[in-house]
Amino acid sequence: MPSLAAFVFHTRGVVLQNGATDATLFEYVFGGDNTLLAASFVVNIALAGVTILGIAYLGRNLTDPRSKAITIALMLISVVSISSYTGLTSALTLSVVEMPPGHPAAGATTAGQDGVLTMWGRYLTWTFSTPFILLGLGMIAGSNWTKILTTCAFTIAMCVTGLAAALTTSSLLLRWWWFVLGSIFFLVIVYVILVDWTAEARRTGTGDLFRTLKILTVVGWFGYPILWALGVEGFAVLDVAITSWGYSILDVITKYVVTFVAMSYVAREPDSITGGADYGATVPGITPTDD
Repeated sequence: MPSLAAFVFHTRGVVLQNGATDATLFEYVFGGDNTLLAASFVVNIALAGVTILGIAYLGRNLTDPRSKAITIALMLISVVSISSYTGLTSALTLSVVEMPPGHPAAGATTAGQDGVLTMWGRYLTWTFSTPFILLGLGMIAGSNWTKILTTCAFTIAMCVTGLAAALTTSSLLLRWWWFVLGSIFFLVIVYVILVDWTAEARRTGTGDLFRTLKILTVVGWFGYPILWALGVEGFAVLDVAITSWGYSILDVITKYVVTFVAMSYVAREPDSITGGADYGATVPGITPTDD
């Protein structure tokens, strides 16, 4: 099976085939009248950096291995985000993609190229960051690893099909089919969070915390497909800058706000979070070390 890295490089080759260079797109975003679009990238770099520092500070005195594991999962959300938004800012993961016939934005031009600006780097963000969100939520709920890894697999499938929807130029129908397919995967994840993990959190003793986290996460996540449909990749009701800010605000809620809410609870190391000295051992009775 081809590696994810190979898939990323192949994707980049496909989206750059129209000849729009990184320098051209960087100048388009930062050198023209697109201050609103540029700010949607830069602000998130700053917020991701602040979140990483905040997690490091809140978790500085943690001793329990399970608390530490949740903390690392929460931190990696922002680690991925700051890297991804740097890619968008540098235009490394921006491209101009020509829309298929029948699309509302068909025939549009951007930065002297036929097509519309596509922020395909956002799909990389979601592909790598949402599994860490689910990892943190699943551990807080006290779920088993089979269920946690299943949701992670479905979220990767959701993000990859979303990327396929954004980059499909051959057929308008197929763009929307990719969108529907990704939405089905999304609903599977929502079911696990709202039904299975909610019940497990009540039994674990983290019900109140998980209720807040699931509302922020699920409500925020429903905003992404709505923005896709209304944005330039869907019905093109919203322009690129407004769509980008919509995604950025949703990222703030579902990543940084969720992280601080969860981390403020984990840092106190209540009994419902701690796992004991042998947490994480693959063999019962064998205590893992921090080496």
